[in-house]
Amino acid sequence: MLKEVLIVEGKSDVAAVNRAVESDCIATGGFHFTRRMLQNIAAAYRRRGIIILTDPDSAGENIRNFLSQRFPNAKHAYIPRDEATANDDIGVEQAAPESIRKALSKVRTLEINLREEFTAAEMVALKLSGGEDSSRLRDKIGAALGIGYGNAKTFVRRLNSYGVTREEFMETLKNVAPADS
Repeated sequence: MLKEVLIVEGKSDVAAVNRAVESDCIATGGFHFTRRMLQNIAAAYRRRGIIILTDPDSAGENIRNFLSQRFPNAKHAYIPRDEATANDDIGVEQAAPESIRKALSKVRTLEINLREEFTAAEMVALKLSGGEDSSRLRDKIGAALGIGYGNAKTFVRRLNSYGVTREEFMETLKNVAPADS
């Protein structure tokens, strides 16, 4: 049983999570937060902590950002888009139990003091921005690091705000990117 309460978007997500792990979940029902739901999330946050596990799409990212502002010490788990896509649909409910467990094994917490370890210019130099294969590489590295997919700006922000070390990043880059890139 997970100590923290998982925050997901819908009832189908709860069912998918329960196939993967034993946990308590709160389903937001999308972006329409009721006062009661926010009170329940706040109570879980104070008592047990929460892990935000939203769909890897723009709606999921909006929900994650909304909750992150209200619950700054929340933990975050990301399922890679390719592991959360099936039948022309994307979401936690599409993910295999193994993908959900893998995402939960790479939980990250936002750092209060944002570092400036990684820069946009560095992403260009490393071909993680501006290249024809940049998006795919960011997706693979984000999955390996447990920070999810993001455009170049979001990717840099996540590297800096989730405590990714230079060593961890370079090792992941070396393992994901071809040697001749």
